[in-house]
Amino acid sequence: MALRDIYADLGVRRVINAATTLTALGGTVLAPEVVDAMVAASRSCVSIDELQGAASRRLAELTRNEDAYVTSGCASAIALSVLAAITKGQPGLIARLPDDESLARNVVIHRAHRIPYDRAIELGGGHLVEVGNVIQTFAWELEAAIDENTAAVFWAAGSHLPQTTLTLNETVAIAHARGVPVIVDAAAQLPPVENLWHFTVECGADAALFSGGKALQGPQASGLMVGSRALLDAVRANASPYQRLARAMKVGKEEICGLVASIERYLALDHDARANDWAKTVDHWVEGLRSVEGIEVRRVALNEAGQPVPRLVIVLQAPVSADEVIGRLWEGTPRVAVLGGMENRIYVTPDTLVDDEADVVLERLKASLVSSGDY
Repeated sequence: MALRDIYADLGVRRVINAATTLTALGGTVLAPEVVDAMVAASRSCVSIDELQGAASRRLAELTRNEDAYVTSGCASAIALSVLAAITKGQPGLIARLPDDESLARNVVIHRAHRIPYDRAIELGGGHLVEVGNVIQTFAWELEAAIDENTAAVFWAAGSHLPQTTLTLNETVAIAHARGVPVIVDAAAQLPPVENLWHFTVECGADAALFSGGKALQGPQASGLMVGSRALLDAVRANASPYQRLARAMKVGKEEICGLVASIERYLALDHDARANDWAKTVDHWVEGLRSVEGIEVRRVALNEAGQPVPRLVIVLQAPVSADEVIGRLWEGTPRVAVLGGMENRIYVTPDTLVDDEADVVLERLKASLVSSGDY
């Protein structure tokens, strides 16, 4: 039986995503193994407690961690980890939220790590306390910020962020000396695959949080939490299916099974070969666009999250506008999404593409850039 074209039925245009794994674009395309797992999971009911338990054991084994847990996205994982740090998973403390301000609810964060997604800390009942500045941070500042009102320290991973904070190892040492857990937001920090255990097993953080719908090509509405059993057990106590504050952050049987399948697949991939294929695609784009006047093209080594995913950068010269080119790509057929950047730049990534989309992207870029050249 032919698959239904649900987008056409709804009158919604498909997008070739050459930008990045943005939630606003639906993340990425699900791997076939993930689709199969989700379909299989949808065909019967199951105890969510039993399924989460089995999935946790499998994911912990795969990622070399003490424990693991599936959430309904990485922002959900942030909120849940903060709830866990505040309540320790104790029913009596859980019942005192959200109103009891006598609980230790402060979450310490480096000022250079302030990102749009840290609002999920507040959703989990935490109060943000900044240390340092975007120029430098000293150990004594973190030490002074941790007191009896501190629930956790939040550390955002990524070489794209200002490298002016304490290292994760330094942060963990200071926090653990005071009995405070460290939570790492690693939402887009894959590849490399080793990050699945680097932040926790190697650096000692209590939890590392990843998006399921980015490099893992799992369900967009899924997240992976790995780390210590103590913190993750406290997460479970606050999470759905229980009627607690995080009940709204429900993760379904399909997402749980889909995420397990995505990580099994991801760990089995030849990551060096994938990186080589991405580099070849970007080089093909560079060669294909060299003859276009009014632009400079080259391959850069890192993506927008500072990870080792090569991408194309196009530097446009006035009067050609990056916004105009981006608009042409978006409004044209097929619709193509790319990232804009400062200094009149456009970034194009190969890792979110499937089938022959790389060639389509090149042709759409040529057409849009030439049209803009006639401005």
